[in-house]
Amino acid sequence: MSNVTDDPQPGHSWSCDAIEQVIVPRARDLGGFSVRRALPAATRQMVGPFIFLDHMGPAEFRLGEGIDVRPHPHIGLATVTYLFDGEIVHRDSLGVVQPIRPGEVNLMTAGRGIVHSERTAPELRAKGARLAGLQTWLALPQDKEEIAPAFSHHARAELPSIDGEGKRVRVIMGSLYGQRSSTPVFSETIYAEALLSAGAVLPFDPEQEERAVYLVSGEIDIAGDRFGEGRLLVFRPGDSISIQALSDARLMLVGGATMDGPRHIWWNFVSSRRDRIDAAKADWKAGKFEVVPGDREFIPLP
Repeated sequence: MSNVTDDPQPGHSWSCDAIEQVIVPRARDLGGFSVRRALPAATRQMVGPFIFLDHMGPAEFRLGEGIDVRPHPHIGLATVTYLFDGEIVHRDSLGVVQPIRPGEVNLMTAGRGIVHSERTAPELRAKGARLAGLQTWLALPQDKEEIAPAFSHHARAELPSIDGEGKRVRVIMGSLYGQRSSTPVFSETIYAEALLSAGAVLPFDPEQEERAVYLVSGEIDIAGDRFGEGRLLVFRPGDSISIQALSDARLMLVGGATMDGPRHIWWNFVSSRRDRIDAAKADWKAGKFEVVPGDREFIPLP
C-alpha cells in the first residue's frame, strides 16, 4: 500500500508524486477515421475493470461515407460507448437496434456471447457524418464472465451531473462527487466526463483503488506537470490529487476496484481462461454464435 499524501496545490511539483504512469495511446488509421488506443498498453493491462480504451476521431466523413463495423462477436466483457459528436447505430444478436448520440450511454454486456454491428445511418451519410467519442471495454469479474448477454441504453437526462465553479461533471457509471449513475456496473467502477473551463480545479480523491484520467482535449496541470491531449494518466492508490485546467479541457475519469486477476485478450474476446477463448474462436468459425437480425455480414477470424 502506497503512502497517502495531502491534496497537492496546483503548480507545486514537489507536493505529490501521485502519477504512477503516463500512457501515450497507439494511433491507428482506419481509412478516414483515426482511433487512439490507450488500453491495454505494454505496461498496463487494466485500470479497475477498464481493459480497453479507444478514443475515436474526431472525424468528418465525405458525403455517402461513415463507419461500417460489421457484425463481430464478444465474450467475457461489457462495451461502453460514449460519444462527444455524431451518431452510431448499434444492432446486436438480441434484436436491439439503438442509435447513440452525444451524452448518452450504450452498455452492451457480452457475458457468454453476443454479436453486434456499429454503422452510420443512411440519412447521416447523405448529409455528411461526423464522429468523436470513446469506446471502452470492462472486464467482467470471474463469477460474471458467463452471464446472459444484455443491452441497456441511458439517455443524457438520466445521467447525474455536477455543475459549478467552471466545472461540469457527468457521471456515466458508478458514483462520484456524491452522485450515482443508474447505468449498471459489475464491480466497483468510476466513469465520468469532466468539462473544465480554463483555471478550474477538479479534485479526484482516492474513492477507488485504481484511478486514471484520459485527456480528450485541452491542457492540464497536476502538481506542476503539464499534460496535453491524448494522454492516459494513471494515479497511485491512496493519493488525493487536484487537476487544474490550463485551457478549456475535456477529461474522462476512469477506475474502480482492482480486477480479480489478469485477463487473456484475443481479438474481441476477453476471459480469465485461455481455453474459453479457444472455444469462442471455434464457435465463431463454426457459426455457433447468434446472428444480428437485418445485418448478417460475417467477419472471419483474423
